[in-house]
Amino acid sequence: MHLTLLALAGLAASPVTKDVGPLVQALWVVQAYGTPDALNSANDVRVKAVLSKALAKDNAITLKELGGLMQPDVFNKLAGSDGTLEGDDIKRALDAATPESRTKLASTLRAHAEYLTTGFDMIDALHREAGDELAHWIAANYQPGKSLHVTVVCTGNSRRSILGSSMGNLAAAYYGMPEIQFHSGGTAPTAFNARTIKALKAVGFEVEPTGKEAERGEPKTENPIYRVSWGNSFETREFSKHYADPSNPQKGFAALLVCSEADASCPTVKGAALRVSMPYLDPKIYDGGAYETAKYAERRDDIGRLMLAVMAQARRELASRESTGR
Repeated sequence: MHLTLLALAGLAASPVTKDVGPLVQALWVVQAYGTPDALNSANDVRVKAVLSKALAKDNAITLKELGGLMQPDVFNKLAGSDGTLEGDDIKRALDAATPESRTKLASTLRAHAEYLTTGFDMIDALHREAGDELAHWIAANYQPGKSLHVTVVCTGNSRRSILGSSMGNLAAAYYGMPEIQFHSGGTAPTAFNARTIKALKAVGFEVEPTGKEAERGEPKTENPIYRVSWGNSFETREFSKHYADPSNPQKGFAALLVCSEADASCPTVKGAALRVSMPYLDPKIYDGGAYETAKYAERRDDIGRLMLAVMAQARRELASRESTGR
């Protein structure tokens, strides 16, 4: 497997057009080129503090000011002969580090993913640990052009698991690794909940009924099959199903248990090469109340931040391994 720093998974140029400010652009540069340790979400607050202090002078950053967030050889390639990272250097670096798959994302989804990457400090310790485990597994098993599968599991496969698979697929494409394919499943399938659909559509996913129905679970409610798309050539068929449904991977996949009930009832997941517990509170408890929409969006973004942090970390681990020849 041969990976170059700027060619990992087909990285291609795409201009940064929005004025997000120098701090966010510098943060994105560190996320693209920093050390794997800098990409650990537990260090996100420190990374922002370092960048904020460095930029406070004249919107330029030196290697010394980065305090080990980037390897010297990488920094020098980006900074050029003057030894400082300034506005034009940062924009060129971001252009060069934009994967082709990111340019294919729906524009509103790409913008939402960009926003979520500024909030890795909001990931709690339990989920950071789970994310680290998943990132290491992805980095150890990823091969460009070869599918690598992850199945997100909750009880009813109607809310958290589908939010997880959708945000996982978005994150994989955002960070240039669309070969990592996320699926969803449950232990007692029901139906793709309408509130989940609303939450996904709100940030740019296309979720459209196919007119077909999958096998009904209990209590025998309708189980429509939907087409879910997150960009040009990126789509899947989503419906409520058991995690071992034939439409899901059967072996060699990572299983993410996103609810405590599924976690307890599945001490082992048949065929899984990795089992990771990362439970989230079910937004269902807010159904019918004033905060329903906000809480579904909150859960979508909680999971989305983690998926993006995982992909960013996995990508940097791969690039670091390439640069050191290990």
